[in-house]
Amino acid sequence: MFRVPTADLLRHPGERRRIAVDGAVAEVATSGASVESDAHADLIVEAASSDALVVHGTVTATWSGECRRCLGPATGTVMAEVRELFERGSDGEETYPLAGDQIDVGPLVRDAVLLELPLAPLCREACAGLCPDCGANRNKVDCGHTPDTSDARWAALDQLGRAEGAQKTESP
Repeated sequence: MFRVPTADLLRHPGERRRIAVDGAVAEVATSGASVESDAHADLIVEAASSDALVVHGTVTATWSGECRRCLGPATGTVMAEVRELFERGSDGEETYPLAGDQIDVGPLVRDAVLLELPLAPLCREACAGLCPDCGANRNKVDCGHTPDTSDARWAALDQLGRAEGAQKTESP
Protein backbone atom coordinates (compact mmCIF):
# COMPACT_ATOMS: atom_id res chain seq x y z
CA MET A 1 0.00 0.00 0.00
CA PHE A 2 1.16 3.52 -0.68
CA ARG A 3 -0.18 5.31 2.42
CA VAL A 4 2.43 6.91 4.66
CA PRO A 5 1.74 8.26 8.20
CA THR A 6 2.99 11.85 8.54
CA ALA A 7 1.49 13.31 11.76
CA ASP A 8 4.83 13.33 13.65
CA LEU A 9 6.70 14.87 10.68
CA LEU A 10 4.23 17.74 10.31
CA ARG A 11 4.80 18.70 13.96
CA HIS A 12 8.56 19.06 13.34
CA PRO A 13 9.32 21.08 10.17
CA GLY A 14 12.70 20.15 8.70
CA GLU A 15 12.54 16.56 9.92
CA ARG A 16 12.99 13.73 7.40
CA ARG A 17 12.00 10.10 7.15
CA ARG A 18 13.14 7.49 4.64
CA ILE A 19 10.41 5.11 3.46
CA ALA A 20 10.23 2.21 1.05
CA VAL A 21 6.84 1.14 -0.27
CA ASP A 22 5.73 -1.51 -2.75
CA GLY A 23 2.36 -1.95 -4.34
CA ALA A 24 0.29 -2.54 -7.41
CA VAL A 25 -0.13 0.39 -9.74
CA ALA A 26 -3.58 0.27 -11.31
CA GLU A 27 -4.21 0.97 -14.98
CA VAL A 28 -0.69 1.97 -15.95
CA ALA A 29 -0.15 1.36 -19.64
CA THR A 30 0.76 3.15 -22.84
CA SER A 31 -0.10 2.05 -26.35
CA GLY A 32 3.09 -0.05 -26.34
CA ALA A 33 3.77 -1.24 -22.78
CA SER A 34 2.14 -1.98 -19.45
CA VAL A 35 3.39 -2.50 -15.89
CA GLU A 36 3.87 -6.17 -15.08
CA SER A 37 4.68 -6.17 -11.37
CA ASP A 38 4.37 -4.10 -8.25
CA ALA A 39 6.11 -0.75 -8.30
CA HIS A 40 8.77 0.02 -5.70
CA ALA A 41 9.31 3.50 -4.30
CA ASP A 42 12.36 4.44 -2.23
CA LEU A 43 11.49 7.90 -0.91
CA ILE A 44 12.47 10.56 1.58
CA VAL A 45 9.58 12.50 3.13
CA GLU A 46 10.56 15.88 4.54
CA ALA A 47 8.36 18.33 6.45
CA ALA A 48 8.58 21.72 4.74
CA SER A 49 6.07 23.29 7.15
CA SER A 50 3.12 22.23 9.27
CA ASP A 51 1.02 22.17 6.08
CA ALA A 52 3.41 20.80 3.46
CA LEU A 53 5.70 17.84 2.78
CA VAL A 54 8.37 17.38 0.12
CA VAL A 55 8.70 13.82 -1.19
CA HIS A 56 11.72 12.86 -3.30
CA GLY A 57 13.45 9.65 -4.34
CA THR A 58 13.17 6.94 -6.98
CA VAL A 59 10.33 4.81 -8.32
CA THR A 60 10.96 1.57 -10.24
CA ALA A 61 8.72 -0.96 -11.98
CA THR A 62 9.05 -3.67 -14.62
CA TRP A 63 7.08 -3.47 -17.84
CA SER A 64 6.26 -5.69 -20.80
CA GLY A 65 4.91 -5.06 -24.25
CA GLU A 66 5.22 -5.90 -27.90
CA CYS A 67 8.37 -4.98 -29.82
CA ARG A 68 7.60 -2.30 -32.40
CA ARG A 69 9.92 -3.90 -34.99
CA CYS A 70 9.50 -7.68 -34.73
CA LEU A 71 6.22 -7.90 -32.74
CA GLY A 72 7.89 -10.26 -30.25
CA PRO A 73 7.84 -9.85 -26.48
CA ALA A 74 9.70 -6.88 -25.02
CA THR A 75 10.42 -6.27 -21.33
CA GLY A 76 12.35 -3.79 -19.26
CA THR A 77 12.52 -1.73 -16.10
CA VAL A 78 11.63 1.92 -15.68
CA MET A 79 13.23 4.09 -13.06
CA ALA A 80 12.00 7.61 -12.36
CA GLU A 81 13.43 10.31 -10.11
CA VAL A 82 10.64 12.16 -8.30
CA ARG A 83 10.46 15.37 -6.29
CA GLU A 84 6.96 16.53 -5.46
CA LEU A 85 5.10 18.68 -2.94
CA PHE A 86 2.16 17.46 -0.84
CA GLU A 87 0.19 20.28 0.79
CA ARG A 88 -3.08 21.00 2.52
CA GLY A 89 -5.64 22.65 0.28
CA SER A 90 -4.05 21.29 -2.89
CA ASP A 91 -6.16 21.40 -6.02
CA GLY A 92 -4.50 18.18 -7.24
CA GLU A 93 -3.10 19.86 -10.35
CA GLU A 94 0.16 21.50 -9.26
CA THR A 95 0.75 19.61 -6.01
CA TYR A 96 -0.53 16.44 -4.36
CA PRO A 97 -3.11 16.64 -1.54
CA LEU A 98 -2.19 16.36 2.13
CA ALA A 99 -5.22 15.48 4.26
CA GLY A 100 -5.29 14.20 7.80
CA ASP A 101 -2.27 12.46 9.28
CA GLN A 102 -1.13 10.49 6.23
CA ILE A 103 -0.33 10.93 2.56
CA ASP A 104 -1.08 8.61 -0.32
CA VAL A 105 2.00 8.40 -2.55
CA GLY A 106 0.13 6.03 -4.90
CA PRO A 107 -0.80 8.78 -7.40
CA LEU A 108 2.81 10.03 -7.36
CA VAL A 109 4.12 6.51 -8.06
CA ARG A 110 1.53 5.95 -10.80
CA ASP A 111 2.33 9.27 -12.53
CA ALA A 112 6.10 8.64 -12.38
CA VAL A 113 5.83 5.12 -13.84
CA LEU A 114 3.38 6.19 -16.55
CA LEU A 115 5.67 8.99 -17.73
CA GLU A 116 8.63 6.61 -18.03
CA LEU A 117 6.93 3.73 -19.89
CA PRO A 118 8.15 3.40 -23.49
CA LEU A 119 5.65 4.41 -26.15
CA ALA A 120 7.28 2.15 -28.75
CA PRO A 121 9.17 -0.64 -26.95
CA LEU A 122 11.97 -2.69 -28.45
CA CYS A 123 12.93 -6.25 -27.53
CA ARG A 124 16.53 -5.09 -27.92
CA GLU A 125 18.20 -2.03 -29.45
CA ALA A 126 19.57 -3.98 -32.45
CA CYS A 127 16.26 -5.65 -33.35
CA ALA A 128 16.20 -6.29 -37.11
CA GLY A 129 12.39 -6.43 -37.30
CA LEU A 130 10.18 -8.17 -39.82
CA CYS A 131 10.98 -8.47 -43.53
CA PRO A 132 8.59 -6.19 -45.44
CA ASP A 133 8.56 -8.62 -48.38
CA CYS A 134 7.89 -12.00 -46.76
CA GLY A 135 7.17 -11.15 -43.11
CA ALA A 136 9.96 -13.32 -41.68
CA ASN A 137 11.47 -12.31 -38.35
CA ARG A 138 14.96 -11.17 -39.40
CA ASN A 139 16.22 -11.76 -35.85
CA LYS A 140 15.65 -15.50 -36.33
CA VAL A 141 16.12 -16.19 -40.06
CA ASP A 142 17.85 -14.69 -43.07
CA CYS A 143 15.15 -14.65 -45.72
CA GLY A 144 17.51 -13.30 -48.39
CA HIS A 145 15.55 -10.14 -49.13
CA THR A 146 17.50 -6.88 -49.20
CA PRO A 147 15.80 -3.98 -47.46
CA ASP A 148 14.80 -1.11 -49.77
CA THR A 149 16.39 2.04 -48.36
CA SER A 150 14.79 4.41 -50.87
CA ASP A 151 12.17 6.83 -49.64
CA ALA A 152 9.04 7.15 -51.80
CA ARG A 153 8.61 10.76 -50.70
CA TRP A 154 11.76 11.67 -52.66
CA ALA A 155 10.95 9.62 -55.79
CA ALA A 156 10.16 12.69 -57.94
CA LEU A 157 13.49 14.30 -57.07
CA ASP A 158 15.32 11.03 -57.78
CA GLN A 159 13.79 11.00 -61.27
CA LEU A 160 14.83 14.62 -61.84
CA GLY A 161 18.37 13.76 -60.77
CA ARG A 162 18.51 10.80 -63.18
CA ALA A 163 17.13 12.91 -66.06
CA GLU A 164 19.68 15.67 -65.39
CA GLY A 165 22.50 13.13 -65.23
CA ALA A 166 21.41 11.64 -68.58
CA GLN A 167 21.39 15.09 -70.21
CA LYS A 168 24.95 15.81 -69.04
CA THR A 169 26.29 12.57 -70.49
CA GLU A 170 24.62 13.20 -73.87
CA SER A 171 25.89 16.78 -74.37
CA PRO A 172 29.38 17.23 -75.86
